[in-house]
Amino acid sequence: MSEQPEIATFDVESGFSLISKKVLYKGFFQLDEYTFKHKLFNGGWSGEVTREVFERGHAVVVLPYDPVRDEIVLIEQIRVPALATTKSIWLLELVAGMIEPGEFPEQVAERELAEEAGLSLLGLTPINSYLVSPGGTSERFHLFWGHVDTTNAGGIHGLEHEHEDIRVHVVSREQAYEWINNGRIDNASTVLGIQWLMLNYQQIRDAL
Repeated sequence: MSEQPEIATFDVESGFSLISKKVLYKGFFQLDEYTFKHKLFNGGWSGEVTREVFERGHAVVVLPYDPVRDEIVLIEQIRVPALATTKSIWLLELVAGMIEPGEFPEQVAERELAEEAGLSLLGLTPINSYLVSPGGTSERFHLFWGHVDTTNAGGIHGLEHEHEDIRVHVVSREQAYEWINNGRIDNASTVLGIQWLMLNYQQIRDAL
């Protein structure tokens, strides 16, 4: 049974009025239903609009890059939702993890880098924060460059109780670029992180 809807007041100044919000499903993830009105670009207000929003919390993504060795760490793991659109459901990704209650994104970055790749941070630089798919989910990603030493990087990692089976790959920056360009890497957070490096590589090198 869904929970009783939340009722909000009419907010003329923002141009948005939330009429109700109710939980349709609550498990590991959550599905909410919003009913609202909003101002129209050509004047006046819309009628009542209903939208379903997938709630799964917010996450941190880390680009583990060693500027001395000019190498990037990628992790490989199975992603069942990719079955619908990809040739392989074992994806090459950046390190990532969900933000737990009371955590700061920087804490998540350090924790996930250790759990998923067995690496320690030498430095952490914010890249950006973005909505993943605002047409259907509230989820926001916080993307960082994690300065790491890749000398001994590699192996199999992940938490057994979370059924994680993660293989670490250490690749050259140029190889990562090629995989972005030819579509071998096709998940958004990894593409964004590596494209950021494309744009900022020279500045990073000049700072060494």
